[in-house]
Amino acid sequence: MEGETSWVSHCPDYVVPAMVEFDSFSELNDEENREVSSVPVDLILPDDLLERILAYLPIASIFRASCVCKRWYEIVSSRRFLWNFSQVLSQKPWYFMFTSSEEPVGYAYDPSLRKWYSIDLPCIQTSNWFIASSCGLVCIMDNDSRSELYVCNPITKCSKNLQEPPGLKFSDYSALAICANMKTFCYSVAIVKSKQVPGNFYQWDLSIHIYDSGTMKWLTPLTEVLTGWRGGDESVICDGVLYFLIYATGGGGLESRHGLITYNLSSRSSHCSLIKTFIPVPCSLTCGRLMNLKEKLVMVGGIGKPDRPDIIKGIGIWVLKGTEWQEISRMPHKYFQGFGEFDDVFASSGTDDLIYIQSYGAPALLVFDVNQKQWRWSQKCPVTKRFPLQLFTGFCFEPRLEMSP
Repeated sequence: MEGETSWVSHCPDYVVPAMVEFDSFSELNDEENREVSSVPVDLILPDDLLERILAYLPIASIFRASCVCKRWYEIVSSRRFLWNFSQVLSQKPWYFMFTSSEEPVGYAYDPSLRKWYSIDLPCIQTSNWFIASSCGLVCIMDNDSRSELYVCNPITKCSKNLQEPPGLKFSDYSALAICANMKTFCYSVAIVKSKQVPGNFYQWDLSIHIYDSGTMKWLTPLTEVLTGWRGGDESVICDGVLYFLIYATGGGGLESRHGLITYNLSSRSSHCSLIKTFIPVPCSLTCGRLMNLKEKLVMVGGIGKPDRPDIIKGIGIWVLKGTEWQEISRMPHKYFQGFGEFDDVFASSGTDDLIYIQSYGAPALLVFDVNQKQWRWSQKCPVTKRFPLQLFTGFCFEPRLEMSP
């Protein structure tokens, strides 16, 4: 593990003190004592130009820049800087890896600087809570009563407790999704609840609940009974449409164990039929993970063996074009083997141009760049597996300063 640095006292005024526990575990700091004979930037650049330059730095570099001098601190702490930062199209998404099955502790990986940071997530109590993210905001929901719901910014630590969602309090399955708008700073949260009809394993009640931050109210625009299918825990909002996976409960072959259905959040119709929007998955899957990459629906799926579709033989990535799936890439076998023993289900999330894939059984993290069609391992996580049943999971989020719930 390389040199360790802390972000103590690097935090601008709009970042609460909790952020000081933000330590880098892969920082090269051998240049600290080098003498610099160049002309100070302060003597050359006006404030507005310096603000724009700093706004394009990675998040970690922005915080470090704030301690260079008083002027830079005031610039980074200003509201005008936040506006400049908001004009930057995107920051490469970070990946937060939980390193405990009980406590919500772990490390966040920054792909821009290829470093891991120790950060504390606000609100969350255990690592098995439902988590969704969009444009710098992260939505979390407890996995027991599913009545505790928060939206937070993991970087600034700002958070908000949402009112309890309507519908069944103890649903058998729930799927959580959030969609934030960086222009209006508003967001929507969607929860898909699924519960078995009493005495009938093949029929499942499914309901959609939507929270609007503008009105601060929940709506339940649609309920439907599915026959032969049930909801699950995988959903995402993409270009105004809610997508979620459904799972066969019997009456069909193994090749149809998964399916995708959609709901248009713009119309919020209460008369449409969800099952009529059914889109089959591209092949037999052991599991599927949905994500929004630049308003395109992307799925990462475990590909099942032809004779044993419940056993994983590889991992594929597809993008939805209309109602057809187009394959983007398949994980090269050397990376698949690199995970060691790979479970039939795994963690995967992504945004912008990056997709993260992680085995539940190890802290290894694989990154796929959709734009460059490139696979690579992340820097080694500063935690190791201590006991056989230790589980690892995680989620990705875009680090933003200006987004607040």
